[in-house]
Amino acid sequence: MSDQQNTPEQTPEAQPDIAKQPESIEAAAAADETVNVWDAEVQLADDATSGEPVQSETIIEPLDPHFVPKLEEDQPAHDADELFDCTIIGGGPTGLYGAFYAGMREMKTKIIDSLGELGGQVSALYPEKLIYDVAGFPAVKGKELIQGCIEQGLQFGPAVCLGEKVEHLEKHPDGLFTLTTEASHGVMKQHRTKTLIVAAGVGAFAPRKLPGAQPELDALEGTEVFYFVKDLEVFRDQNILIVGGGDSAMDWAMMLEPLAKSTTLIHRRDKWRAHEDSVKKVLASSVDVRTFVEVKSVEVEGAKIQSAVVFNNKTKAEDTLPVDKIVMCLGFIANIGPIKEWGLEIEAGGIKVDPGSMASNIPGIYAAGDIARYEGKLGLIATGFGEAATAANYAKHHVDPHSRVFPGHSSERDGH
Repeated sequence: MSDQQNTPEQTPEAQPDIAKQPESIEAAAAADETVNVWDAEVQLADDATSGEPVQSETIIEPLDPHFVPKLEEDQPAHDADELFDCTIIGGGPTGLYGAFYAGMREMKTKIIDSLGELGGQVSALYPEKLIYDVAGFPAVKGKELIQGCIEQGLQFGPAVCLGEKVEHLEKHPDGLFTLTTEASHGVMKQHRTKTLIVAAGVGAFAPRKLPGAQPELDALEGTEVFYFVKDLEVFRDQNILIVGGGDSAMDWAMMLEPLAKSTTLIHRRDKWRAHEDSVKKVLASSVDVRTFVEVKSVEVEGAKIQSAVVFNNKTKAEDTLPVDKIVMCLGFIANIGPIKEWGLEIEAGGIKVDPGSMASNIPGIYAAGDIARYEGKLGLIATGFGEAATAANYAKHHVDPHSRVFPGHSSERDGH
């Protein structure tokens, strides 16, 4: 047995954290050294093209069902007299982030949503769709984003009331609010709160249908004709026709192309309402893209689509396409419903707010996400997150005027 085998294993000396030695960074880069920066091991180099490239991967663990309350499950015992600091209307990404931030500010918080589960329109409309414009995720499916939003949003224990549509709002002389909701079977409930954040998305919505659509297509919704895609496997090895020219049409074309037998995308114009990068990718794919083309008729036999007749709206030339499934991406008709009757200033179908505080014209009521309106507004999930944080902080200041609007960074909590 050699001396080498008897020698105790040597533990490599830990590299110093170079973030605490900034004067050493230039020398380390010149030597192509691998160093520690905070908790990460990083290879430094003067030449940006040298070294091994980093491959990013997003890992999302399945959410424990414990974190996902559903209608008639895990619902709190209702107490109409219980007073909350902040009530959030809407359980989508914006509302959930607002609940998280309200919890960070130690406010007693409640979420109310008309749907039977959390997740809002993302869960209801496109759980399988890849979302590309949320910070920290190169691409993330809607359902996976919602998993993270729910776990984050519920960590401070807000009350969650699902399947309740807010019908009435009353403001009392003392500045408090009473919300009246309609639950299942017409049961009316009341909720008391000091502040309100409206994060109800676009409100009630219904998909736009083809002008002059055949009545028999209505009976095929969810089996042959789709306005929302919830299960990609339904489209495997199918001939798919996608109608529309916006982001949804482009996104579904990219996602369904690898699964489908054939994918055809038609649009009545040659101008797209989608991100340029998405259009470029679809045009470079195997998707058959046809502009100035519309649906004339659909052939149905035995509750199954057989084909579709399309026509060029310039030349009037017709073509018959083999089609098994149709995905309609023609947009939605939205209505914010009873909110219009609450005395809030309404602008372009949403609630007009001060972009600096997300405050409405009624003190104590704020709005965030798709329902908020102000000049320069961008309708992005990422924008909604920032608006929700702003609304929650100003709600805290409304409840406790002695508190600061900006409490500091979360990384500074607990002495970090």
